[in-house]
Amino acid sequence: MPELPEVETTRRGIAPHLIGQRVQRVVVRNARLRWPIPEDLDVRLSGQQIVSVERRAKYLLISAEVGTLISHLGMSGSLRMVEAGTPVAKHDHVDIELESGMILRYTDPRRFGAMIWSTEPPLQHKLLQKLGPEPLLADFSADHLYARSRGRKMPIKPFIMDNAVVVGVGNIYASEALFAAGIDPRREAGSVSKARYAKLTQEIKRVLAAAIEQGGTTLRDFVGGDGKPGYFQQTLFVYGRSGQPCRVCGHELSEVKLGQRSSVFCMKCQN
Repeated sequence: MPELPEVETTRRGIAPHLIGQRVQRVVVRNARLRWPIPEDLDVRLSGQQIVSVERRAKYLLISAEVGTLISHLGMSGSLRMVEAGTPVAKHDHVDIELESGMILRYTDPRRFGAMIWSTEPPLQHKLLQKLGPEPLLADFSADHLYARSRGRKMPIKPFIMDNAVVVGVGNIYASEALFAAGIDPRREAGSVSKARYAKLTQEIKRVLAAAIEQGGTTLRDFVGGDGKPGYFQQTLFVYGRSGQPCRVCGHELSEVKLGQRSSVFCMKCQN
């Protein structure tokens, strides 16, 4: 599943090719995504200039002169730039053709993504209204996590993965940040001290920023490539390494299920 760094890398990859460009035509080959693509999307968007490409959580907000296209990549989706005339593959569901001759192509084999048209301010849309703070901005802090966690008995890992608490901390990054902070993912959120939340906040920001930076090295892939950013090349300490030796202490890594998600951790390094 595309996580926040992949979505931010996508935004950075496509934005320079979209902003200031006028849309010539929108071709919808399959409108059956998580929610149906509006039948009149071509009428609404064609002829308009793209004025901004922003991100909120894992939603991409492509704003035109009137209205915003709110896009989510779902489980398997990608948005990338291709040149006019690029052959269409089986799962290429939407093309947004630009005056420049480039095309913004949406591909989604599992069709769990979304493309929603909104004429209201995008942050007021019902999908975005109740989201928690962005993890890389100043309003995400140890004070915020500590205050939201008081009285919470749920394990800390699903707590920090809750989009109402903080957005974009998916399974990979929750696992890696908890390891770096030395916190057992099974620990009750309400039992963690403010000092440990300060360390965890710092590590969440570091891990996500590093993943975005890693993805940023492959932005060329968003023009005619496969659209897959390179941040998975980074060294992972615990995620996906159950049963292997800890890279820090050598102890065998353990695995548990928390909130329906697999969680790998080191019993020696995390407590």
